[in-house]
Amino acid sequence: MLREINFDGIVGPSHNYAGLSPGNLAATSNAGAVAHPRAAALQGVAKMRANLALGLVQGVFVPPARPDHRWLSSLHTDYADADAVMKARALSASSMWAANAATVSPAPDAADGRCHLTAANLLTMPHRSHEWPATLAQLRLAFADPAFAVHDPVPAPFGDEGAANHMRLAAAHDAPGVEIFVYGEGGGPFPARQHVEASRAVARAHRLNAGRVLYVQQSPEAIAAGAFHNDVVAVANERILLTHEQAFADRDGFYAALRAIMPEVEIVEVPAADVSLADAIGSYLFNAQLVTPPDGTPTLVVPGEARENARVWRWLQAHLAGNGPIRRVELVDVRESMANGGGPACLRLRVVCDPATVDPRFLVDDAKLDRIAAVIDAHWPEAIAGEAIGDPALVAHVERARAMLLEAMDLRALL
Repeated sequence: MLREINFDGIVGPSHNYAGLSPGNLAATSNAGAVAHPRAAALQGVAKMRANLALGLVQGVFVPPARPDHRWLSSLHTDYADADAVMKARALSASSMWAANAATVSPAPDAADGRCHLTAANLLTMPHRSHEWPATLAQLRLAFADPAFAVHDPVPAPFGDEGAANHMRLAAAHDAPGVEIFVYGEGGGPFPARQHVEASRAVARAHRLNAGRVLYVQQSPEAIAAGAFHNDVVAVANERILLTHEQAFADRDGFYAALRAIMPEVEIVEVPAADVSLADAIGSYLFNAQLVTPPDGTPTLVVPGEARENARVWRWLQAHLAGNGPIRRVELVDVRESMANGGGPACLRLRVVCDPATVDPRFLVDDAKLDRIAAVIDAHWPEAIAGEAIGDPALVAHVERARAMLLEAMDLRALL
């Protein structure tokens, strides 16, 4: 039986605020602040527990080795000799945002009837560009069953940032869907991270029906406002597309093309007059998990910051009161992730598959989350200040903590 599984990235012990991501306004505005890796990781565990409580299937990805000594070696340096910026890039915990791990096409969409995953290359940002080898190794372990096809990243120079720029709409998760690849165009104040050439390559690799694929340009206004990924301004689930009015360069053309393929789609557009791009990006209203629990109630899982923004909360309450397609809103606390530019949707990769085909070490229940939380509580650093990034003692602490997690999860193969 095909189910949607949310695979959340466990927040790594090196979680810090180095401000390495131009265009991500939260990350750059908090550069140098004190981060709290233990609290961040436990917030992530609590979010996963909330998903389980909704009746959803929940998975995890583990953090890669940090600092990335192999990457530094390829640059002919080591951690001790690298400058401060390179140290921060090598220590980055940004793989916690599993939405950037890969693009996923479920079996009903693929000509060969397999679930396809392509690891994202994340070329645009140096601190993320070295994530993919560890991600690919983890994907190949978790999805080793013949039901899956796991692909290498799209090669340079075509930037691909994974599911954060990809949406899927379908009558149900196990029905054939419409896959939407959102790309950016350069020329604004911030880089456009998703290249249309990369999106087209992924669609070919996944053997998708060209008649059920759309390539849609993200609006330059959204990118300039800080929507560094499409999932900051739009999210989709089954028949529902929740989007900001200014998310797409040609919204009318996109809506028309989508309705031509899928007439039953329910487009919920949030007007800019009610919620500005600044409100949307500051609250991460759209970087939410739009899910369908077993009771069939379309549910939006939003960060606590959405309630703190009066205009965003007013719109949500009016939508619920007006009997709109989204029938329930759940709040989660992911404040540490939000301060580095990632909301609930950033932290998870959605995979529609039969859970029985997934390596069980990557699936969790409450008891397994208890064990993960115990490791985090015992071994994750409580705080990392900006000036501590080069501290050899911190490096030793981070490496030891990750090893303890992999040991507890029987994933020593990823050491």
